[in-house]
Amino acid sequence: MNLSRLDLNLFIVFDAVYAQQSLTRAAEVLHVTQPAVSNSLARLRELFDDPLFVRSKGGVRPTPLARQLIEPVRAALATLNDCVSARLDFDPAVAQQTFRLHATEQAEFNLLPALLRALTRLAPGVHLEVVFLSRREVPLALASGELQLALDAPLLNHPELLSSPLYSDQYVCAFRAGHPLAGEPLTLSRYLAAEHIHVSSRLKGSGHVDLALRSIGQRRRIALRLQHYGALPGILEDSDLVASIPAGLARTWGLTVTELPFETAATDLHLFWHRTADHDPAIIWMRELISSLQ
Repeated sequence: MNLSRLDLNLFIVFDAVYAQQSLTRAAEVLHVTQPAVSNSLARLRELFDDPLFVRSKGGVRPTPLARQLIEPVRAALATLNDCVSARLDFDPAVAQQTFRLHATEQAEFNLLPALLRALTRLAPGVHLEVVFLSRREVPLALASGELQLALDAPLLNHPELLSSPLYSDQYVCAFRAGHPLAGEPLTLSRYLAAEHIHVSSRLKGSGHVDLALRSIGQRRRIALRLQHYGALPGILEDSDLVASIPAGLARTWGLTVTELPFETAATDLHLFWHRTADHDPAIIWMRELISSLQ
């Protein structure tokens, strides 16, 4: 193989198709036409004497050779990117940039106020766009550059994502001041006798608290199910309902809380980014800033 005749842009196309699992989406990410992507793949297929990608439901999937090539190709592209961009050390004081983040609602409540204060002080030209995607969509969005970072529970198990833990929070039982449960130790029987609010972005299924109760053969009475936390403080203040929520949220709203009368798993938040962005100066700076807020 004569490297002097090799077009390195072909490997950028290869990386995009591998990440997007679709020629159409790869073309959109690269801002080229689909025929241009197809032509580049044809040249690579001839070069390696392998189809590299085969059609599958909803797109394409890599061949064994493509899976073998992707890591060295990405390592080489990252090295070249570092060389080109050793360049441009990120200067937050003068940067004019927008970061797009995926964040859970809990992350928004706990981190965004402090992050915005820090940006106002350190990087007045840096702005945020915060979105919420399904966990299935996040890896592709990070791979394509549609997202720069993601704040989520440690459930985004994907080989192309890197992560670091941000914090761990325990669940507490929250209710209004003057609630009948206030003032005395919360026993399991009193907890189970209350009517509960369950908050989950999912339409169905159990949360941490219900799984913990199930492990001891118990079940709480759920009077209200919500997909978002926003209405929770007002509902609790105006009723005798209780909610088992992360302690950080309860502190944010100044709710009366007590420890749960049973063991539950903590709720964890991690920061995720794509491995191809591991050396990007701007993303490194934002990662370090977010981590410093804990």
